Order: sequence, then structure tokens, then C-alpha cells
Amino acid sequence: MKLGAPYEAIIEKLIKREYARNRTEAIRQALVAYDHMLEEEEAYLVRQKVEEMMKEIESGRMKTYSLEEARERQARKRGL
Repeated sequence: MKLGAPYEAIIEKLIKREYARNRTEAIRQALVAYDHMLEEEEAYLVRQKVEEMMKEIESGRMKTYSLEEARERQARKRGL
């Protein structure tokens, strides 16, 4: 598989520095690292949204409901 010169150079550097033993291992490590980075980014975005919503709740701009109120609303929507 040809990845292009810049990526081939990175793979060779990883092998030369003994971070990976071969191309396959280097690519696997890169994929795992990328997956981890995406998970962290998603968690960060969720935390940011939670903080934003908590500020809205605390300021009174967003109404909250008790669990019982939420259940009652759902029951009314379902016609129960």
C-alpha cells in the first residue's frame, strides 16, 4: 500500500526509532492513537455542552423537571 512520501517518511521514522517493528505495526499504532484522540475529543465536547447547559439551568434560562414530572409528561404524550 502506497501512502505517499510524507506518510512513508513518518512510518520509516517510527521504525528507525524503534517505536514500531514494521509498517503494519506503525499503522496499527497510528489507528489506535487516532481512535483515542477521537474519544477524547468527543468527551471534551460533551463536557463543554454539559457546562453550557448547567449555566443555562443555574441562570434560570432553562426549565428543569423532576423525574416524576418527566414521567407524567411522557405518559400524557403516550395517552396513558
